[in-house]
Amino acid sequence: MTAAAPAHQNELTQAWSGLKGTGIALIAGILVLGGLFQTEVVTAVQTWNDSTAYNHCFLVAPIALYLLWDRKDTLAGLSARPMPWVSLAGLPLAAAWLFAERLGIMEGRQLIAVTLLELLFLGVLGKRLWWAMSGPLLYLYFLVPFGEFLTPKLQDITAVFVLYGTQILHIPAYVDGYTIEIPEGRFFIAQACAGLRFLIAAIAFGALYAILMYRSPIRRTAFIVISIVVPIVANGFRALGIVGLGHILGSAEAAAADHVIYGWIFFSLVILLLLACGLPFREDRIDTAPPAIKPEPDMTGSYATPGACAAAIMIVLAGAGPATALLLDRTANATLAQPRPLDPGPGCTSAPGAPPERARAAAGGRATDQRINCENGTAFDLHIAAFSPRSTSGPVLAERRRLARPPWVEETVESWIEPEPHVWRLLTGTEEALAMAVGMWIDGAPSMGGLPVRARMAWNSLTGGRRSPVVVSITPVADWSHLRGPARRQVEDDLLEFLRTHPGLVTQIEALTGR
Repeated sequence: MTAAAPAHQNELTQAWSGLKGTGIALIAGILVLGGLFQTEVVTAVQTWNDSTAYNHCFLVAPIALYLLWDRKDTLAGLSARPMPWVSLAGLPLAAAWLFAERLGIMEGRQLIAVTLLELLFLGVLGKRLWWAMSGPLLYLYFLVPFGEFLTPKLQDITAVFVLYGTQILHIPAYVDGYTIEIPEGRFFIAQACAGLRFLIAAIAFGALYAILMYRSPIRRTAFIVISIVVPIVANGFRALGIVGLGHILGSAEAAAADHVIYGWIFFSLVILLLLACGLPFREDRIDTAPPAIKPEPDMTGSYATPGACAAAIMIVLAGAGPATALLLDRTANATLAQPRPLDPGPGCTSAPGAPPERARAAAGGRATDQRINCENGTAFDLHIAAFSPRSTSGPVLAERRRLARPPWVEETVESWIEPEPHVWRLLTGTEEALAMAVGMWIDGAPSMGGLPVRARMAWNSLTGGRRSPVVVSITPVADWSHLRGPARRQVEDDLLEFLRTHPGLVTQIEALTGR
């Protein structure tokens, strides 16, 4: 006699029996897609690790696996019915990926990569099995660190909330952009205070709660919408509460000392209240027996070849986008030259060298670093990154973001430097000491970026451009960790004075672009 298999083992065997014959094709397709879109995967993981708004993404894949296991009863009796023709949709998706890649929109590339993964599952598993697994599979979209572009709008909403809230509470306040001044001190609505981390985490958790607790699409959609609205409103109350606390305590610094911790506690209480309100409408338990699923004949062997065919078609079509981009990039980098150092002008000398954080070359470009020493005792680090005329906006904007966020600074504020508007941007730290000027030249003219600039650079990457994109940063040499009060202002004044007395730098930079 043989021992009977455990009940849970039989359930799992029945649940995953539908993958027999197509499992190898599915696993191979996932691995190859991961290789084709390695840049998207690595960039996403780096964002998860670096940004507190996306730390929860590390839990998305385990949650999706748990949701699949939770559906083992639903999956039992279903088998894969590959649909190779569905994989033909990979061609327009590859074209869309190339479009996003030329525009330099990493979130778009990552979203399309996940969509290709979903299409792989659909083509290999078939419509019926994919639909039974659709909840966990669609939850994989939360792997994409999406939504950073919402930060300015969330800051605007928070500022408006504080403005009207202080009026209702009769707290004397002056709101100028993201700066709130009350008699007890000043507050600033920084990017970290915009509520993005609360919003993204709430949406991911709300979607999980809706999948587990509801069966009706209407209730699921309604709860997810509420999970979007509640964190935005709650963050407004949080910001208003901090301002009000500063008014009561008589010190803005005392109220803002641990505002992040208080924010998470407040956010947790709001989410718990939201979940409690959703419990009365739960549908996770079904009293009546579910309709019996008609067993499907075991034809796994006959579906192995169509499953492999669906995966192969998907891989070939999906790879068309990265292959085209690789060829275009090789053509662009073939003629890229090292940018020459700039002449600092009268009263200053130049020498090679830069701090370690400025020494590395720009990804996809060539960089030159120099130290400028002036007769009045001030010194500056000058970083020049030049890119091919056929470069997309992706590496150019990535270099600018890197320069605008030194390792010791949590967040920066930007403003135009007068009297030359729209040339140099002054970057200062919201908390840490920092003063630096950053400029970006596209098609020979100063630029701040934006979608029209991205589109123009994408066109240049396809047809060929005449002028090299250039990114330049000028940073005073200082011990930033020990700068306080008047010393910080003095360093900023030295930088502004240097730019005012050396206008020839702009002319030389324009010459570097090939103008």
